[in-house]
Amino acid sequence: MTAANVYQQRPTTGAKAESSLHHADLASLVGKGRKSAGVIVREKKLLGHLTIRGDGHDAAFAAGVQKALGIELPGALTVIVKGETSLQWMGPDEWLLIVPSGEEFAAEQKLRKALGDLHIAIVNVSGGQQLLELSGPNVRQVLMKSTSYDVHPNSFPVGKAVGTVFAKSQLMIRHTAEDTWELLIRRSFSDYWWLWLQDASAEFGLSVQA
Repeated sequence: MTAANVYQQRPTTGAKAESSLHHADLASLVGKGRKSAGVIVREKKLLGHLTIRGDGHDAAFAAGVQKALGIELPGALTVIVKGETSLQWMGPDEWLLIVPSGEEFAAEQKLRKALGDLHIAIVNVSGGQQLLELSGPNVRQVLMKSTSYDVHPNSFPVGKAVGTVFAKSQLMIRHTAEDTWELLIRRSFSDYWWLWLQDASAEFGLSVQA
């Protein structure tokens, strides 16, 4: 196991954790949208986000990640989803691991144990970003309004993930199922993207899901 000190960063003293869209009170909007809405949004809040860096060409590194997570190291521009856990390629030597809320500490410990003395870096970035899940028959049209990246099925199949300009900022778009997409957003831009999605989805109907 690496010699780095690993700390439990999630509060265990009863402190209240709030997502970056807490003030929008999305829970109060559940069930109030148009029936048969073309776009459904769900805030996947307070998940564990870990950035992993290492040599993707090193068989020992790839094997260690798979041993710890049960997920193969994804190749360029791809994301692998296994239940509520996902592993996404971010660059030639960087991946993003997302795990259920509260499991990030244990996941980091498993990774460090499996990767031993390899030259790696693992950073908990949970507080700086979150996921918004978009589903429904008109999600692709909303994406076409919002980004210049080609989201046609031939160019953006299920399992692909890219960083791109969205509206007037940047985020990651992940295609996780046929009619389901995820936006990996920075905490500081959450307000902007939420307002944008409401406007871009208005003609199709927007519904909030718990």
